[in-house]
Amino acid sequence: MEPTLRSLFLPALDRFGERPALRAGGADTSYSELVTAANRLAQVLVAHGVTPGTPVALMMSNRSEWVIADQAIIRAGGAKVPINSMLSGPEVAFILRDCGAAIALADDAMAPAARAAGVADVIEVGSGWDSVLASAPSDDPPDVTVSGSDVGLILYTGGTTGRQKGVVHTQAGLAVNLLAHLIEMGLLDDERILLSSPLPHSAGFLLQAGLLKGALHLIEPRFDANLVLERIASAGVTFLFMVPTMIYRVLDAAEGRELDLSSLRTILYGAAPISPERLDQGLRRFGPVFMQLYGQSEAPNFLTRLTREDHDPAHPERLASCGRPATMVTIAVLDDDGNPVPDGQAGEICARGPYIMDRYHGLPEKSAETLGGGWLHTGDIGLIGPGRYLYLLDRKNDMIISGGMNVYTTEVEQVVSACAGVAQVAVVGVAHPDWGEAVVAFVVTADGFDQDAVAKRCRAELAAYKRPKAYRQVHALPVTSVGKIDKKHLQATWPGW
Repeated sequence: MEPTLRSLFLPALDRFGERPALRAGGADTSYSELVTAANRLAQVLVAHGVTPGTPVALMMSNRSEWVIADQAIIRAGGAKVPINSMLSGPEVAFILRDCGAAIALADDAMAPAARAAGVADVIEVGSGWDSVLASAPSDDPPDVTVSGSDVGLILYTGGTTGRQKGVVHTQAGLAVNLLAHLIEMGLLDDERILLSSPLPHSAGFLLQAGLLKGALHLIEPRFDANLVLERIASAGVTFLFMVPTMIYRVLDAAEGRELDLSSLRTILYGAAPISPERLDQGLRRFGPVFMQLYGQSEAPNFLTRLTREDHDPAHPERLASCGRPATMVTIAVLDDDGNPVPDGQAGEICARGPYIMDRYHGLPEKSAETLGGGWLHTGDIGLIGPGRYLYLLDRKNDMIISGGMNVYTTEVEQVVSACAGVAQVAVVGVAHPDWGEAVVAFVVTADGFDQDAVAKRCRAELAAYKRPKAYRQVHALPVTSVGKIDKKHLQATWPGW
């Protein structure tokens, strides 16, 4: 029988009883309390018509109720549709309408967006949440049959065509994916995991893996470097998940301070490499705790891993890589015809494994293209170097990674180009000492151009991390020999910050 999320979590969490599972908002929640609340909410979801594979929108910022809701969806067999609170109203509305969610679990900040998008059934934190749980007929999980082929997750990511794509994962794929997390994360039995990045993204997978090991999860609503240091020193945090931008801020905040950070065993990071100078600083401050992941929504979170041992300044060539393939993953670098290229030669990074996405929701042609030849085509350009280490060289698709968040340039360009006075626009990512990459819009202007009005529209229609950090007016956009906008040339003209 194929595994499912339900078959993993139901027996696993019952093992831990009164051990603390969550610490959020100044309160602890035990595993027993988490299980009871999740079972009750799952009973309510089933009573509201949720069956295996039913899309259920999870619309909350980081809080203990997010975890309860996540577990409830698993126990009811629903297909979670996690929605980041950082997204704009139009972005949220598109996701809800595209996935067809008729029910949402939302906090008070996001519930209005769910209702505005026409979601018929909104169960809201802070508005009768306790009474909703109390209305459940039982503390037991609902009696439902979930199969490995049922949809368990629709994870929305940006699109190079401007349309967000719903990445569909099955129950069996998600269950194996969590087993891969347990292998690659190397969790011990006494972990204390601090999560301050959005749970709808990578952090949510790490939290699920930690629950299977009985870890205590310290959940913060947002990242704060000083708070991270305080939690390590006072709560004995053993495991952090951050992007390089966050790591740099923590290192700066720790400079010159006497702190007991000896409990920390792992800093897992992704989205970009750490600079050699910062790594050296981090190793001196924290010790050999760094571990890098490389993955994407289509195969979260581990396609490759750069281990703690690989973070060795004596081997600087490895530090530019994203590691070697994860345990259950095969990596190949292919040419445009789908043929493998020799090691050391660049091509598109492609992957196979048991937790690759099933498809894109409602996009059969894009699904066939991305999964062509039995491989996941990542859209990243790279090569395999000595020791089978994978090196990322470029992105085939126009995507920027700013502060660990993916920004597809066409999404931003569509918003900017719709503004008065914009004749042409090209959005690129430029190197930034803090964000890794920053979003910059190069604009060919016409009569009526108003930069403040453009910025206002971007604030209304785009998540904060997608908005241009700067606008640069140009007379014309450079083009390549085949007539395409030469974004590399634009990046090279950026004068710096």
